[in-house]
Amino acid sequence: MTTIVIGHKNPDMDAICSAIGYAEFKTAGGFPDVRAARCGNTNERIDFGLGRFGFEAPEFLSDVYPRIKDVMERDVVSARCDSPVYEAMTRIGENRFRGLPVVDGDRRCLGLISGFKLGQYLFPPLDRIASARIVDASLADIQASIHGELLAGPGDTEVYPHHLVVAAMHPTTFTRRLDELDLKSTVLIVGDRWDIQELSIRAGVRALVITNNFPAKKNVLALAEKHGVSLISSPHDTATTVLLARAAVTAGKMLQSDFTSLPDDMPLREAKADVAMSSQFAFPVLGEDGRLAGILSKSDFLKPVPHQLILVDHNELSQAVNGADEVPVVEILDHHRIGVAPTHQPILFLNRPVGSTCTIVATSYQQAGIPIPKNVAGLLMCGVISDTLNLSSPTTTEVDRKVMEDLAGISGVRPADLASEIFSVGSPLLTMTSKQAITADCKEYTERGFRFSVSQIEELSFSHLPEKRDALVAALETYRASKHYFFSTLLITDVNTQNSILLLCGPDHFTRLIDFPDEGPGAWKLDGVVSRKKQLLPYLTSLMGRVP
Repeated sequence: MTTIVIGHKNPDMDAICSAIGYAEFKTAGGFPDVRAARCGNTNERIDFGLGRFGFEAPEFLSDVYPRIKDVMERDVVSARCDSPVYEAMTRIGENRFRGLPVVDGDRRCLGLISGFKLGQYLFPPLDRIASARIVDASLADIQASIHGELLAGPGDTEVYPHHLVVAAMHPTTFTRRLDELDLKSTVLIVGDRWDIQELSIRAGVRALVITNNFPAKKNVLALAEKHGVSLISSPHDTATTVLLARAAVTAGKMLQSDFTSLPDDMPLREAKADVAMSSQFAFPVLGEDGRLAGILSKSDFLKPVPHQLILVDHNELSQAVNGADEVPVVEILDHHRIGVAPTHQPILFLNRPVGSTCTIVATSYQQAGIPIPKNVAGLLMCGVISDTLNLSSPTTTEVDRKVMEDLAGISGVRPADLASEIFSVGSPLLTMTSKQAITADCKEYTERGFRFSVSQIEELSFSHLPEKRDALVAALETYRASKHYFFSTLLITDVNTQNSILLLCGPDHFTRLIDFPDEGPGAWKLDGVVSRKKQLLPYLTSLMGRVP
């Protein structure tokens, strides 16, 4: 079972750093196969913080939907298209399967072979009973199927409709019977009837099978060589030899070529729709190269998914990685309002009113008595600094201050110096497009029946805003319309003055409720407002309560 620690969509520094930090914590605590991931792009500041302490960006996951490859049977029992159906029947019986996929030499699936169809072949209905004597196979296949030994004559590999004939009659009767046969396609099965053996060879049958490992006489061997008749010894009695010889037909001749196959990366929810009403007993699963990678049966949908999630820095499904509602969530670490991500079982839900999820991660180390590695301490400092604007945000608590002090002592880095380095890297207004600035740290909320988004970026000043404002407002309206939100906002915060500019696009009857100073079309000045969570979001929800 893989445990994935992952932050919200459009991740900020705190989401990325807390995911890495908590994955390191769980691993140090003895939890196997825990890894950090992200469901959005990083930015220059996040990349700086990661690189500053020797970390790479976590693996990107566009979704965590359970896929066919998560539950399929990888150890596939299959039949080669050129192998006798006897081998397929043996494997079906040994494994109690209903059938097998049939593959070529490159493991490309050609079709399916079912136990039902094999049963019909071996025991045809009375109106087709004459077909029971015909075997569409080569002499080499027949020899292999009966575990025989070629004693004389050619070991022909040409696939041909051979007629099986058992010589259980008087020589006089057998002589008349020979006149009725297509000798060039006849495989005669006989015991130690030397007279019958000589008669059939002289007549020119295609092959002669001597059962029970009875030794062939020298004159019979010589006669077979002279007339070009294949002489085969079978270790089995006549009845068994006939049964096995009929199973010499190759699997490729018996396959069902009209079948449904599935790609291994198909989400299970899509696969269910494809297989629900199908009568097919199993579904070959193909890898990217088109080769057989696994087999899926309907019972596989009941298997547990082999990965689970730990959500950090969020707890609402609207902000979570796509597919989070179809995968077990086993833990949540967050410092935002509780939006209730439903779970099937009780979980560890650690929600604390602190300024950063990285603060919660640091206290988890401390409470467990696990030393925080130096590089992890520095990384957690980045998350705390970013989310609390270096402990100046109204969301900052004494717990954040104490944690920052402890982390600074471990990492040997002064918080003020690290904050200066972080905020001096990559002005979002200069390094991002308008769309990127809106979606870089964007969260979706639902309140009072309204869906809306709140984004935030931090700048060292508002000096670049005037030239970018119109483009940002236009991009914000486009984003709102594409998501069908009631409104969308972008909070641009000056980390030095601790003031913000709010850009908001929404219906006129809502924007008229905003009572902050106007800063131009779609813009308002919010002095002293720096926190999306503690200041802006409560204000916006109060406005929605006044919507007529």
